[in-house]
Amino acid sequence: LLLDWGTPGPDERDFGLADYIDGRLDRALHRAVELGGGPVGLVGYCMGGNLTLPVALRRPDLVTATAFLATPWDFHAERGLPEQLLPLVAVLLAPVLEGTGELPIDCLQTFFATLNPNLAGTKFRRFRHMDPDSSIAEDFVALEDWLNDGVPVVAKVARECLADWYGENLPGKGQWRLGGRTIDPAQLAVPALVAAPGRDRIVRPGSTRALAAALPNADVLSPPSGHIGMMVGGGARQGLWEPLASWLLCHWKV
Repeated sequence: LLLDWGTPGPDERDFGLADYIDGRLDRALHRAVELGGGPVGLVGYCMGGNLTLPVALRRPDLVTATAFLATPWDFHAERGLPEQLLPLVAVLLAPVLEGTGELPIDCLQTFFATLNPNLAGTKFRRFRHMDPDSSIAEDFVALEDWLNDGVPVVAKVARECLADWYGENLPGKGQWRLGGRTIDPAQLAVPALVAAPGRDRIVRPGSTRALAAALPNADVLSPPSGHIGMMVGGGARQGLWEPLASWLLCHWKV
């Protein structure tokens, strides 16, 4: 089962992280358990891992294992200039958040573009020389469609992520609280796998490895790829998906 959050509707305008995690995600977990006939494994990619951890901490009876794929935890680890500027960006974007009630997807894409400013020009020059009817060209277009098919983030969640995570580094300091409880990876009662791609520019490997270090007896996978390549690159099957599937099967209904 893949959870698609979709574009925020009117009823989500005042949502914070707790509303998504304790509400939508909790109900999705119960539905998955109902469909599967028992506890399930949870896999979170990037920020999805940050959403997964509180659920697994609260409901270990419904979860057999957890996998965190390129999940940021220590937001100040190995951070470059773009990450350092994000708290300032949150201040500059305050009128946008206040006026629209959300962080537009174009703002998010601009941030991602600053992490590797030359990437867009390089890859589209490469695309120009592809046979438009080839499978390689079709794969390129499919990947670009996926990368650019984002959704806006509601204002309260954007403020929490930019200020509490990137600004104050509350998760990395062990001070992130949600609904009155501290989100402490050391308290995770189910097996964990952490995938930290070695060439990740979006979530620095040190940030993800900090989560692995905080979890009790976590297994660590280090795909030789970047944030996106780990998921959909040419080596994704061997580097991530097959090891992940084998690991989940080993912990199924343990």
